[in-house]
Amino acid sequence: MVRSMDLEQQFLSLLGIVEGLQRRVYQLEEENKLLIRGQKQLLEWSEQNYQEYLDYQENAVYELYDRMKEPLEGFFPRISGGELAVEEIVRHGKSMARFGDGEFAAIAGRIRHRFQTEIEEELRQKLKETLQSEDDNLLVGIADNYGSLEKYTEQARREIRCYLNPQVRREHLELLKPEKEYYDAYVTRPYVMYADNQTDGPGRRFENLRRIWEGRDCIFVEGCFTGLGVGNDLFDNAGSIERIIGPAENAFSRYREILDCCLRQPKEKLFLLALGPSATVLAADLCKAGYQAVDIGHIDLEYEWFLRGEGRRTPVDGKYNNEIGTQQELQPVSDETYLSQIIAKFYEEREIQI
Repeated sequence: MVRSMDLEQQFLSLLGIVEGLQRRVYQLEEENKLLIRGQKQLLEWSEQNYQEYLDYQENAVYELYDRMKEPLEGFFPRISGGELAVEEIVRHGKSMARFGDGEFAAIAGRIRHRFQTEIEEELRQKLKETLQSEDDNLLVGIADNYGSLEKYTEQARREIRCYLNPQVRREHLELLKPEKEYYDAYVTRPYVMYADNQTDGPGRRFENLRRIWEGRDCIFVEGCFTGLGVGNDLFDNAGSIERIIGPAENAFSRYREILDCCLRQPKEKLFLLALGPSATVLAADLCKAGYQAVDIGHIDLEYEWFLRGEGRRTPVDGKYNNEIGTQQELQPVSDETYLSQIIAKFYEEREIQI
């Protein structure tokens, strides 16, 4: 009798487990139905948005044409292409100072990038003077952002549109001159942002840029984590390389010392500059003093990304990058060839803790 009761209890217990499992299966089926409905709605929403985007893209040209019948505020700056800038640099010994969002922000008294985290009134004034320079030997580079963005990737277009809002556009145009010829500041950024970055286009642009230092005796003026050409062959065709090293950030704090050091160098040397906004004004000051100086900015990082072939910005071991949001673990460059090329340093050891 006891045995029969035990079996009955076990049966009832198993029956309860089965009923619980059935309820759970039913619950999961209902949840699955909800998920499927949600996925279908999401897909429908995505397809609808994509179609709306296509419709907007196809019709936008007509809407914009209609608006263009009325006068627009401001003007489109005259910006010659990067190829022409290289020709002027190579054939006519011109210098180049480049302005990007960081330089325009500094003029406006704002901080935009890590490499310049202090508002310097003298830097602000010198940037403005350089931007408005009438020196025939100095090419002034600004980003080709003001009109069509067709040549850029979708991500680059989004970034430009987000940055160049009406307020920022007005700030730029108040500083620029409609009659002046500018040159494309993206000449030294020939890879990531271009829609053709998976073709042979960037390779041709890099080869064209290499003409600037072909066989020339060069002095690099760079930050202590820049490492121009370290670990790659970008500058292998230069005649010789020497380096003046400044701080990785807020280099303008040592600007007078860096400039004085440059002015003690032979005038036949070609200066290649990668020192944030300080490079922009240094190019102008050296040009004024009879030197040839080219602000080449992020060219080394662009070449590293080009060699990786991923079509995007990625961290590069040992090289400072203000455009990557992730924390960087950087150590001083220890390459023996690099160290042997240094002729002057203008940074404190504590400044290398990024």
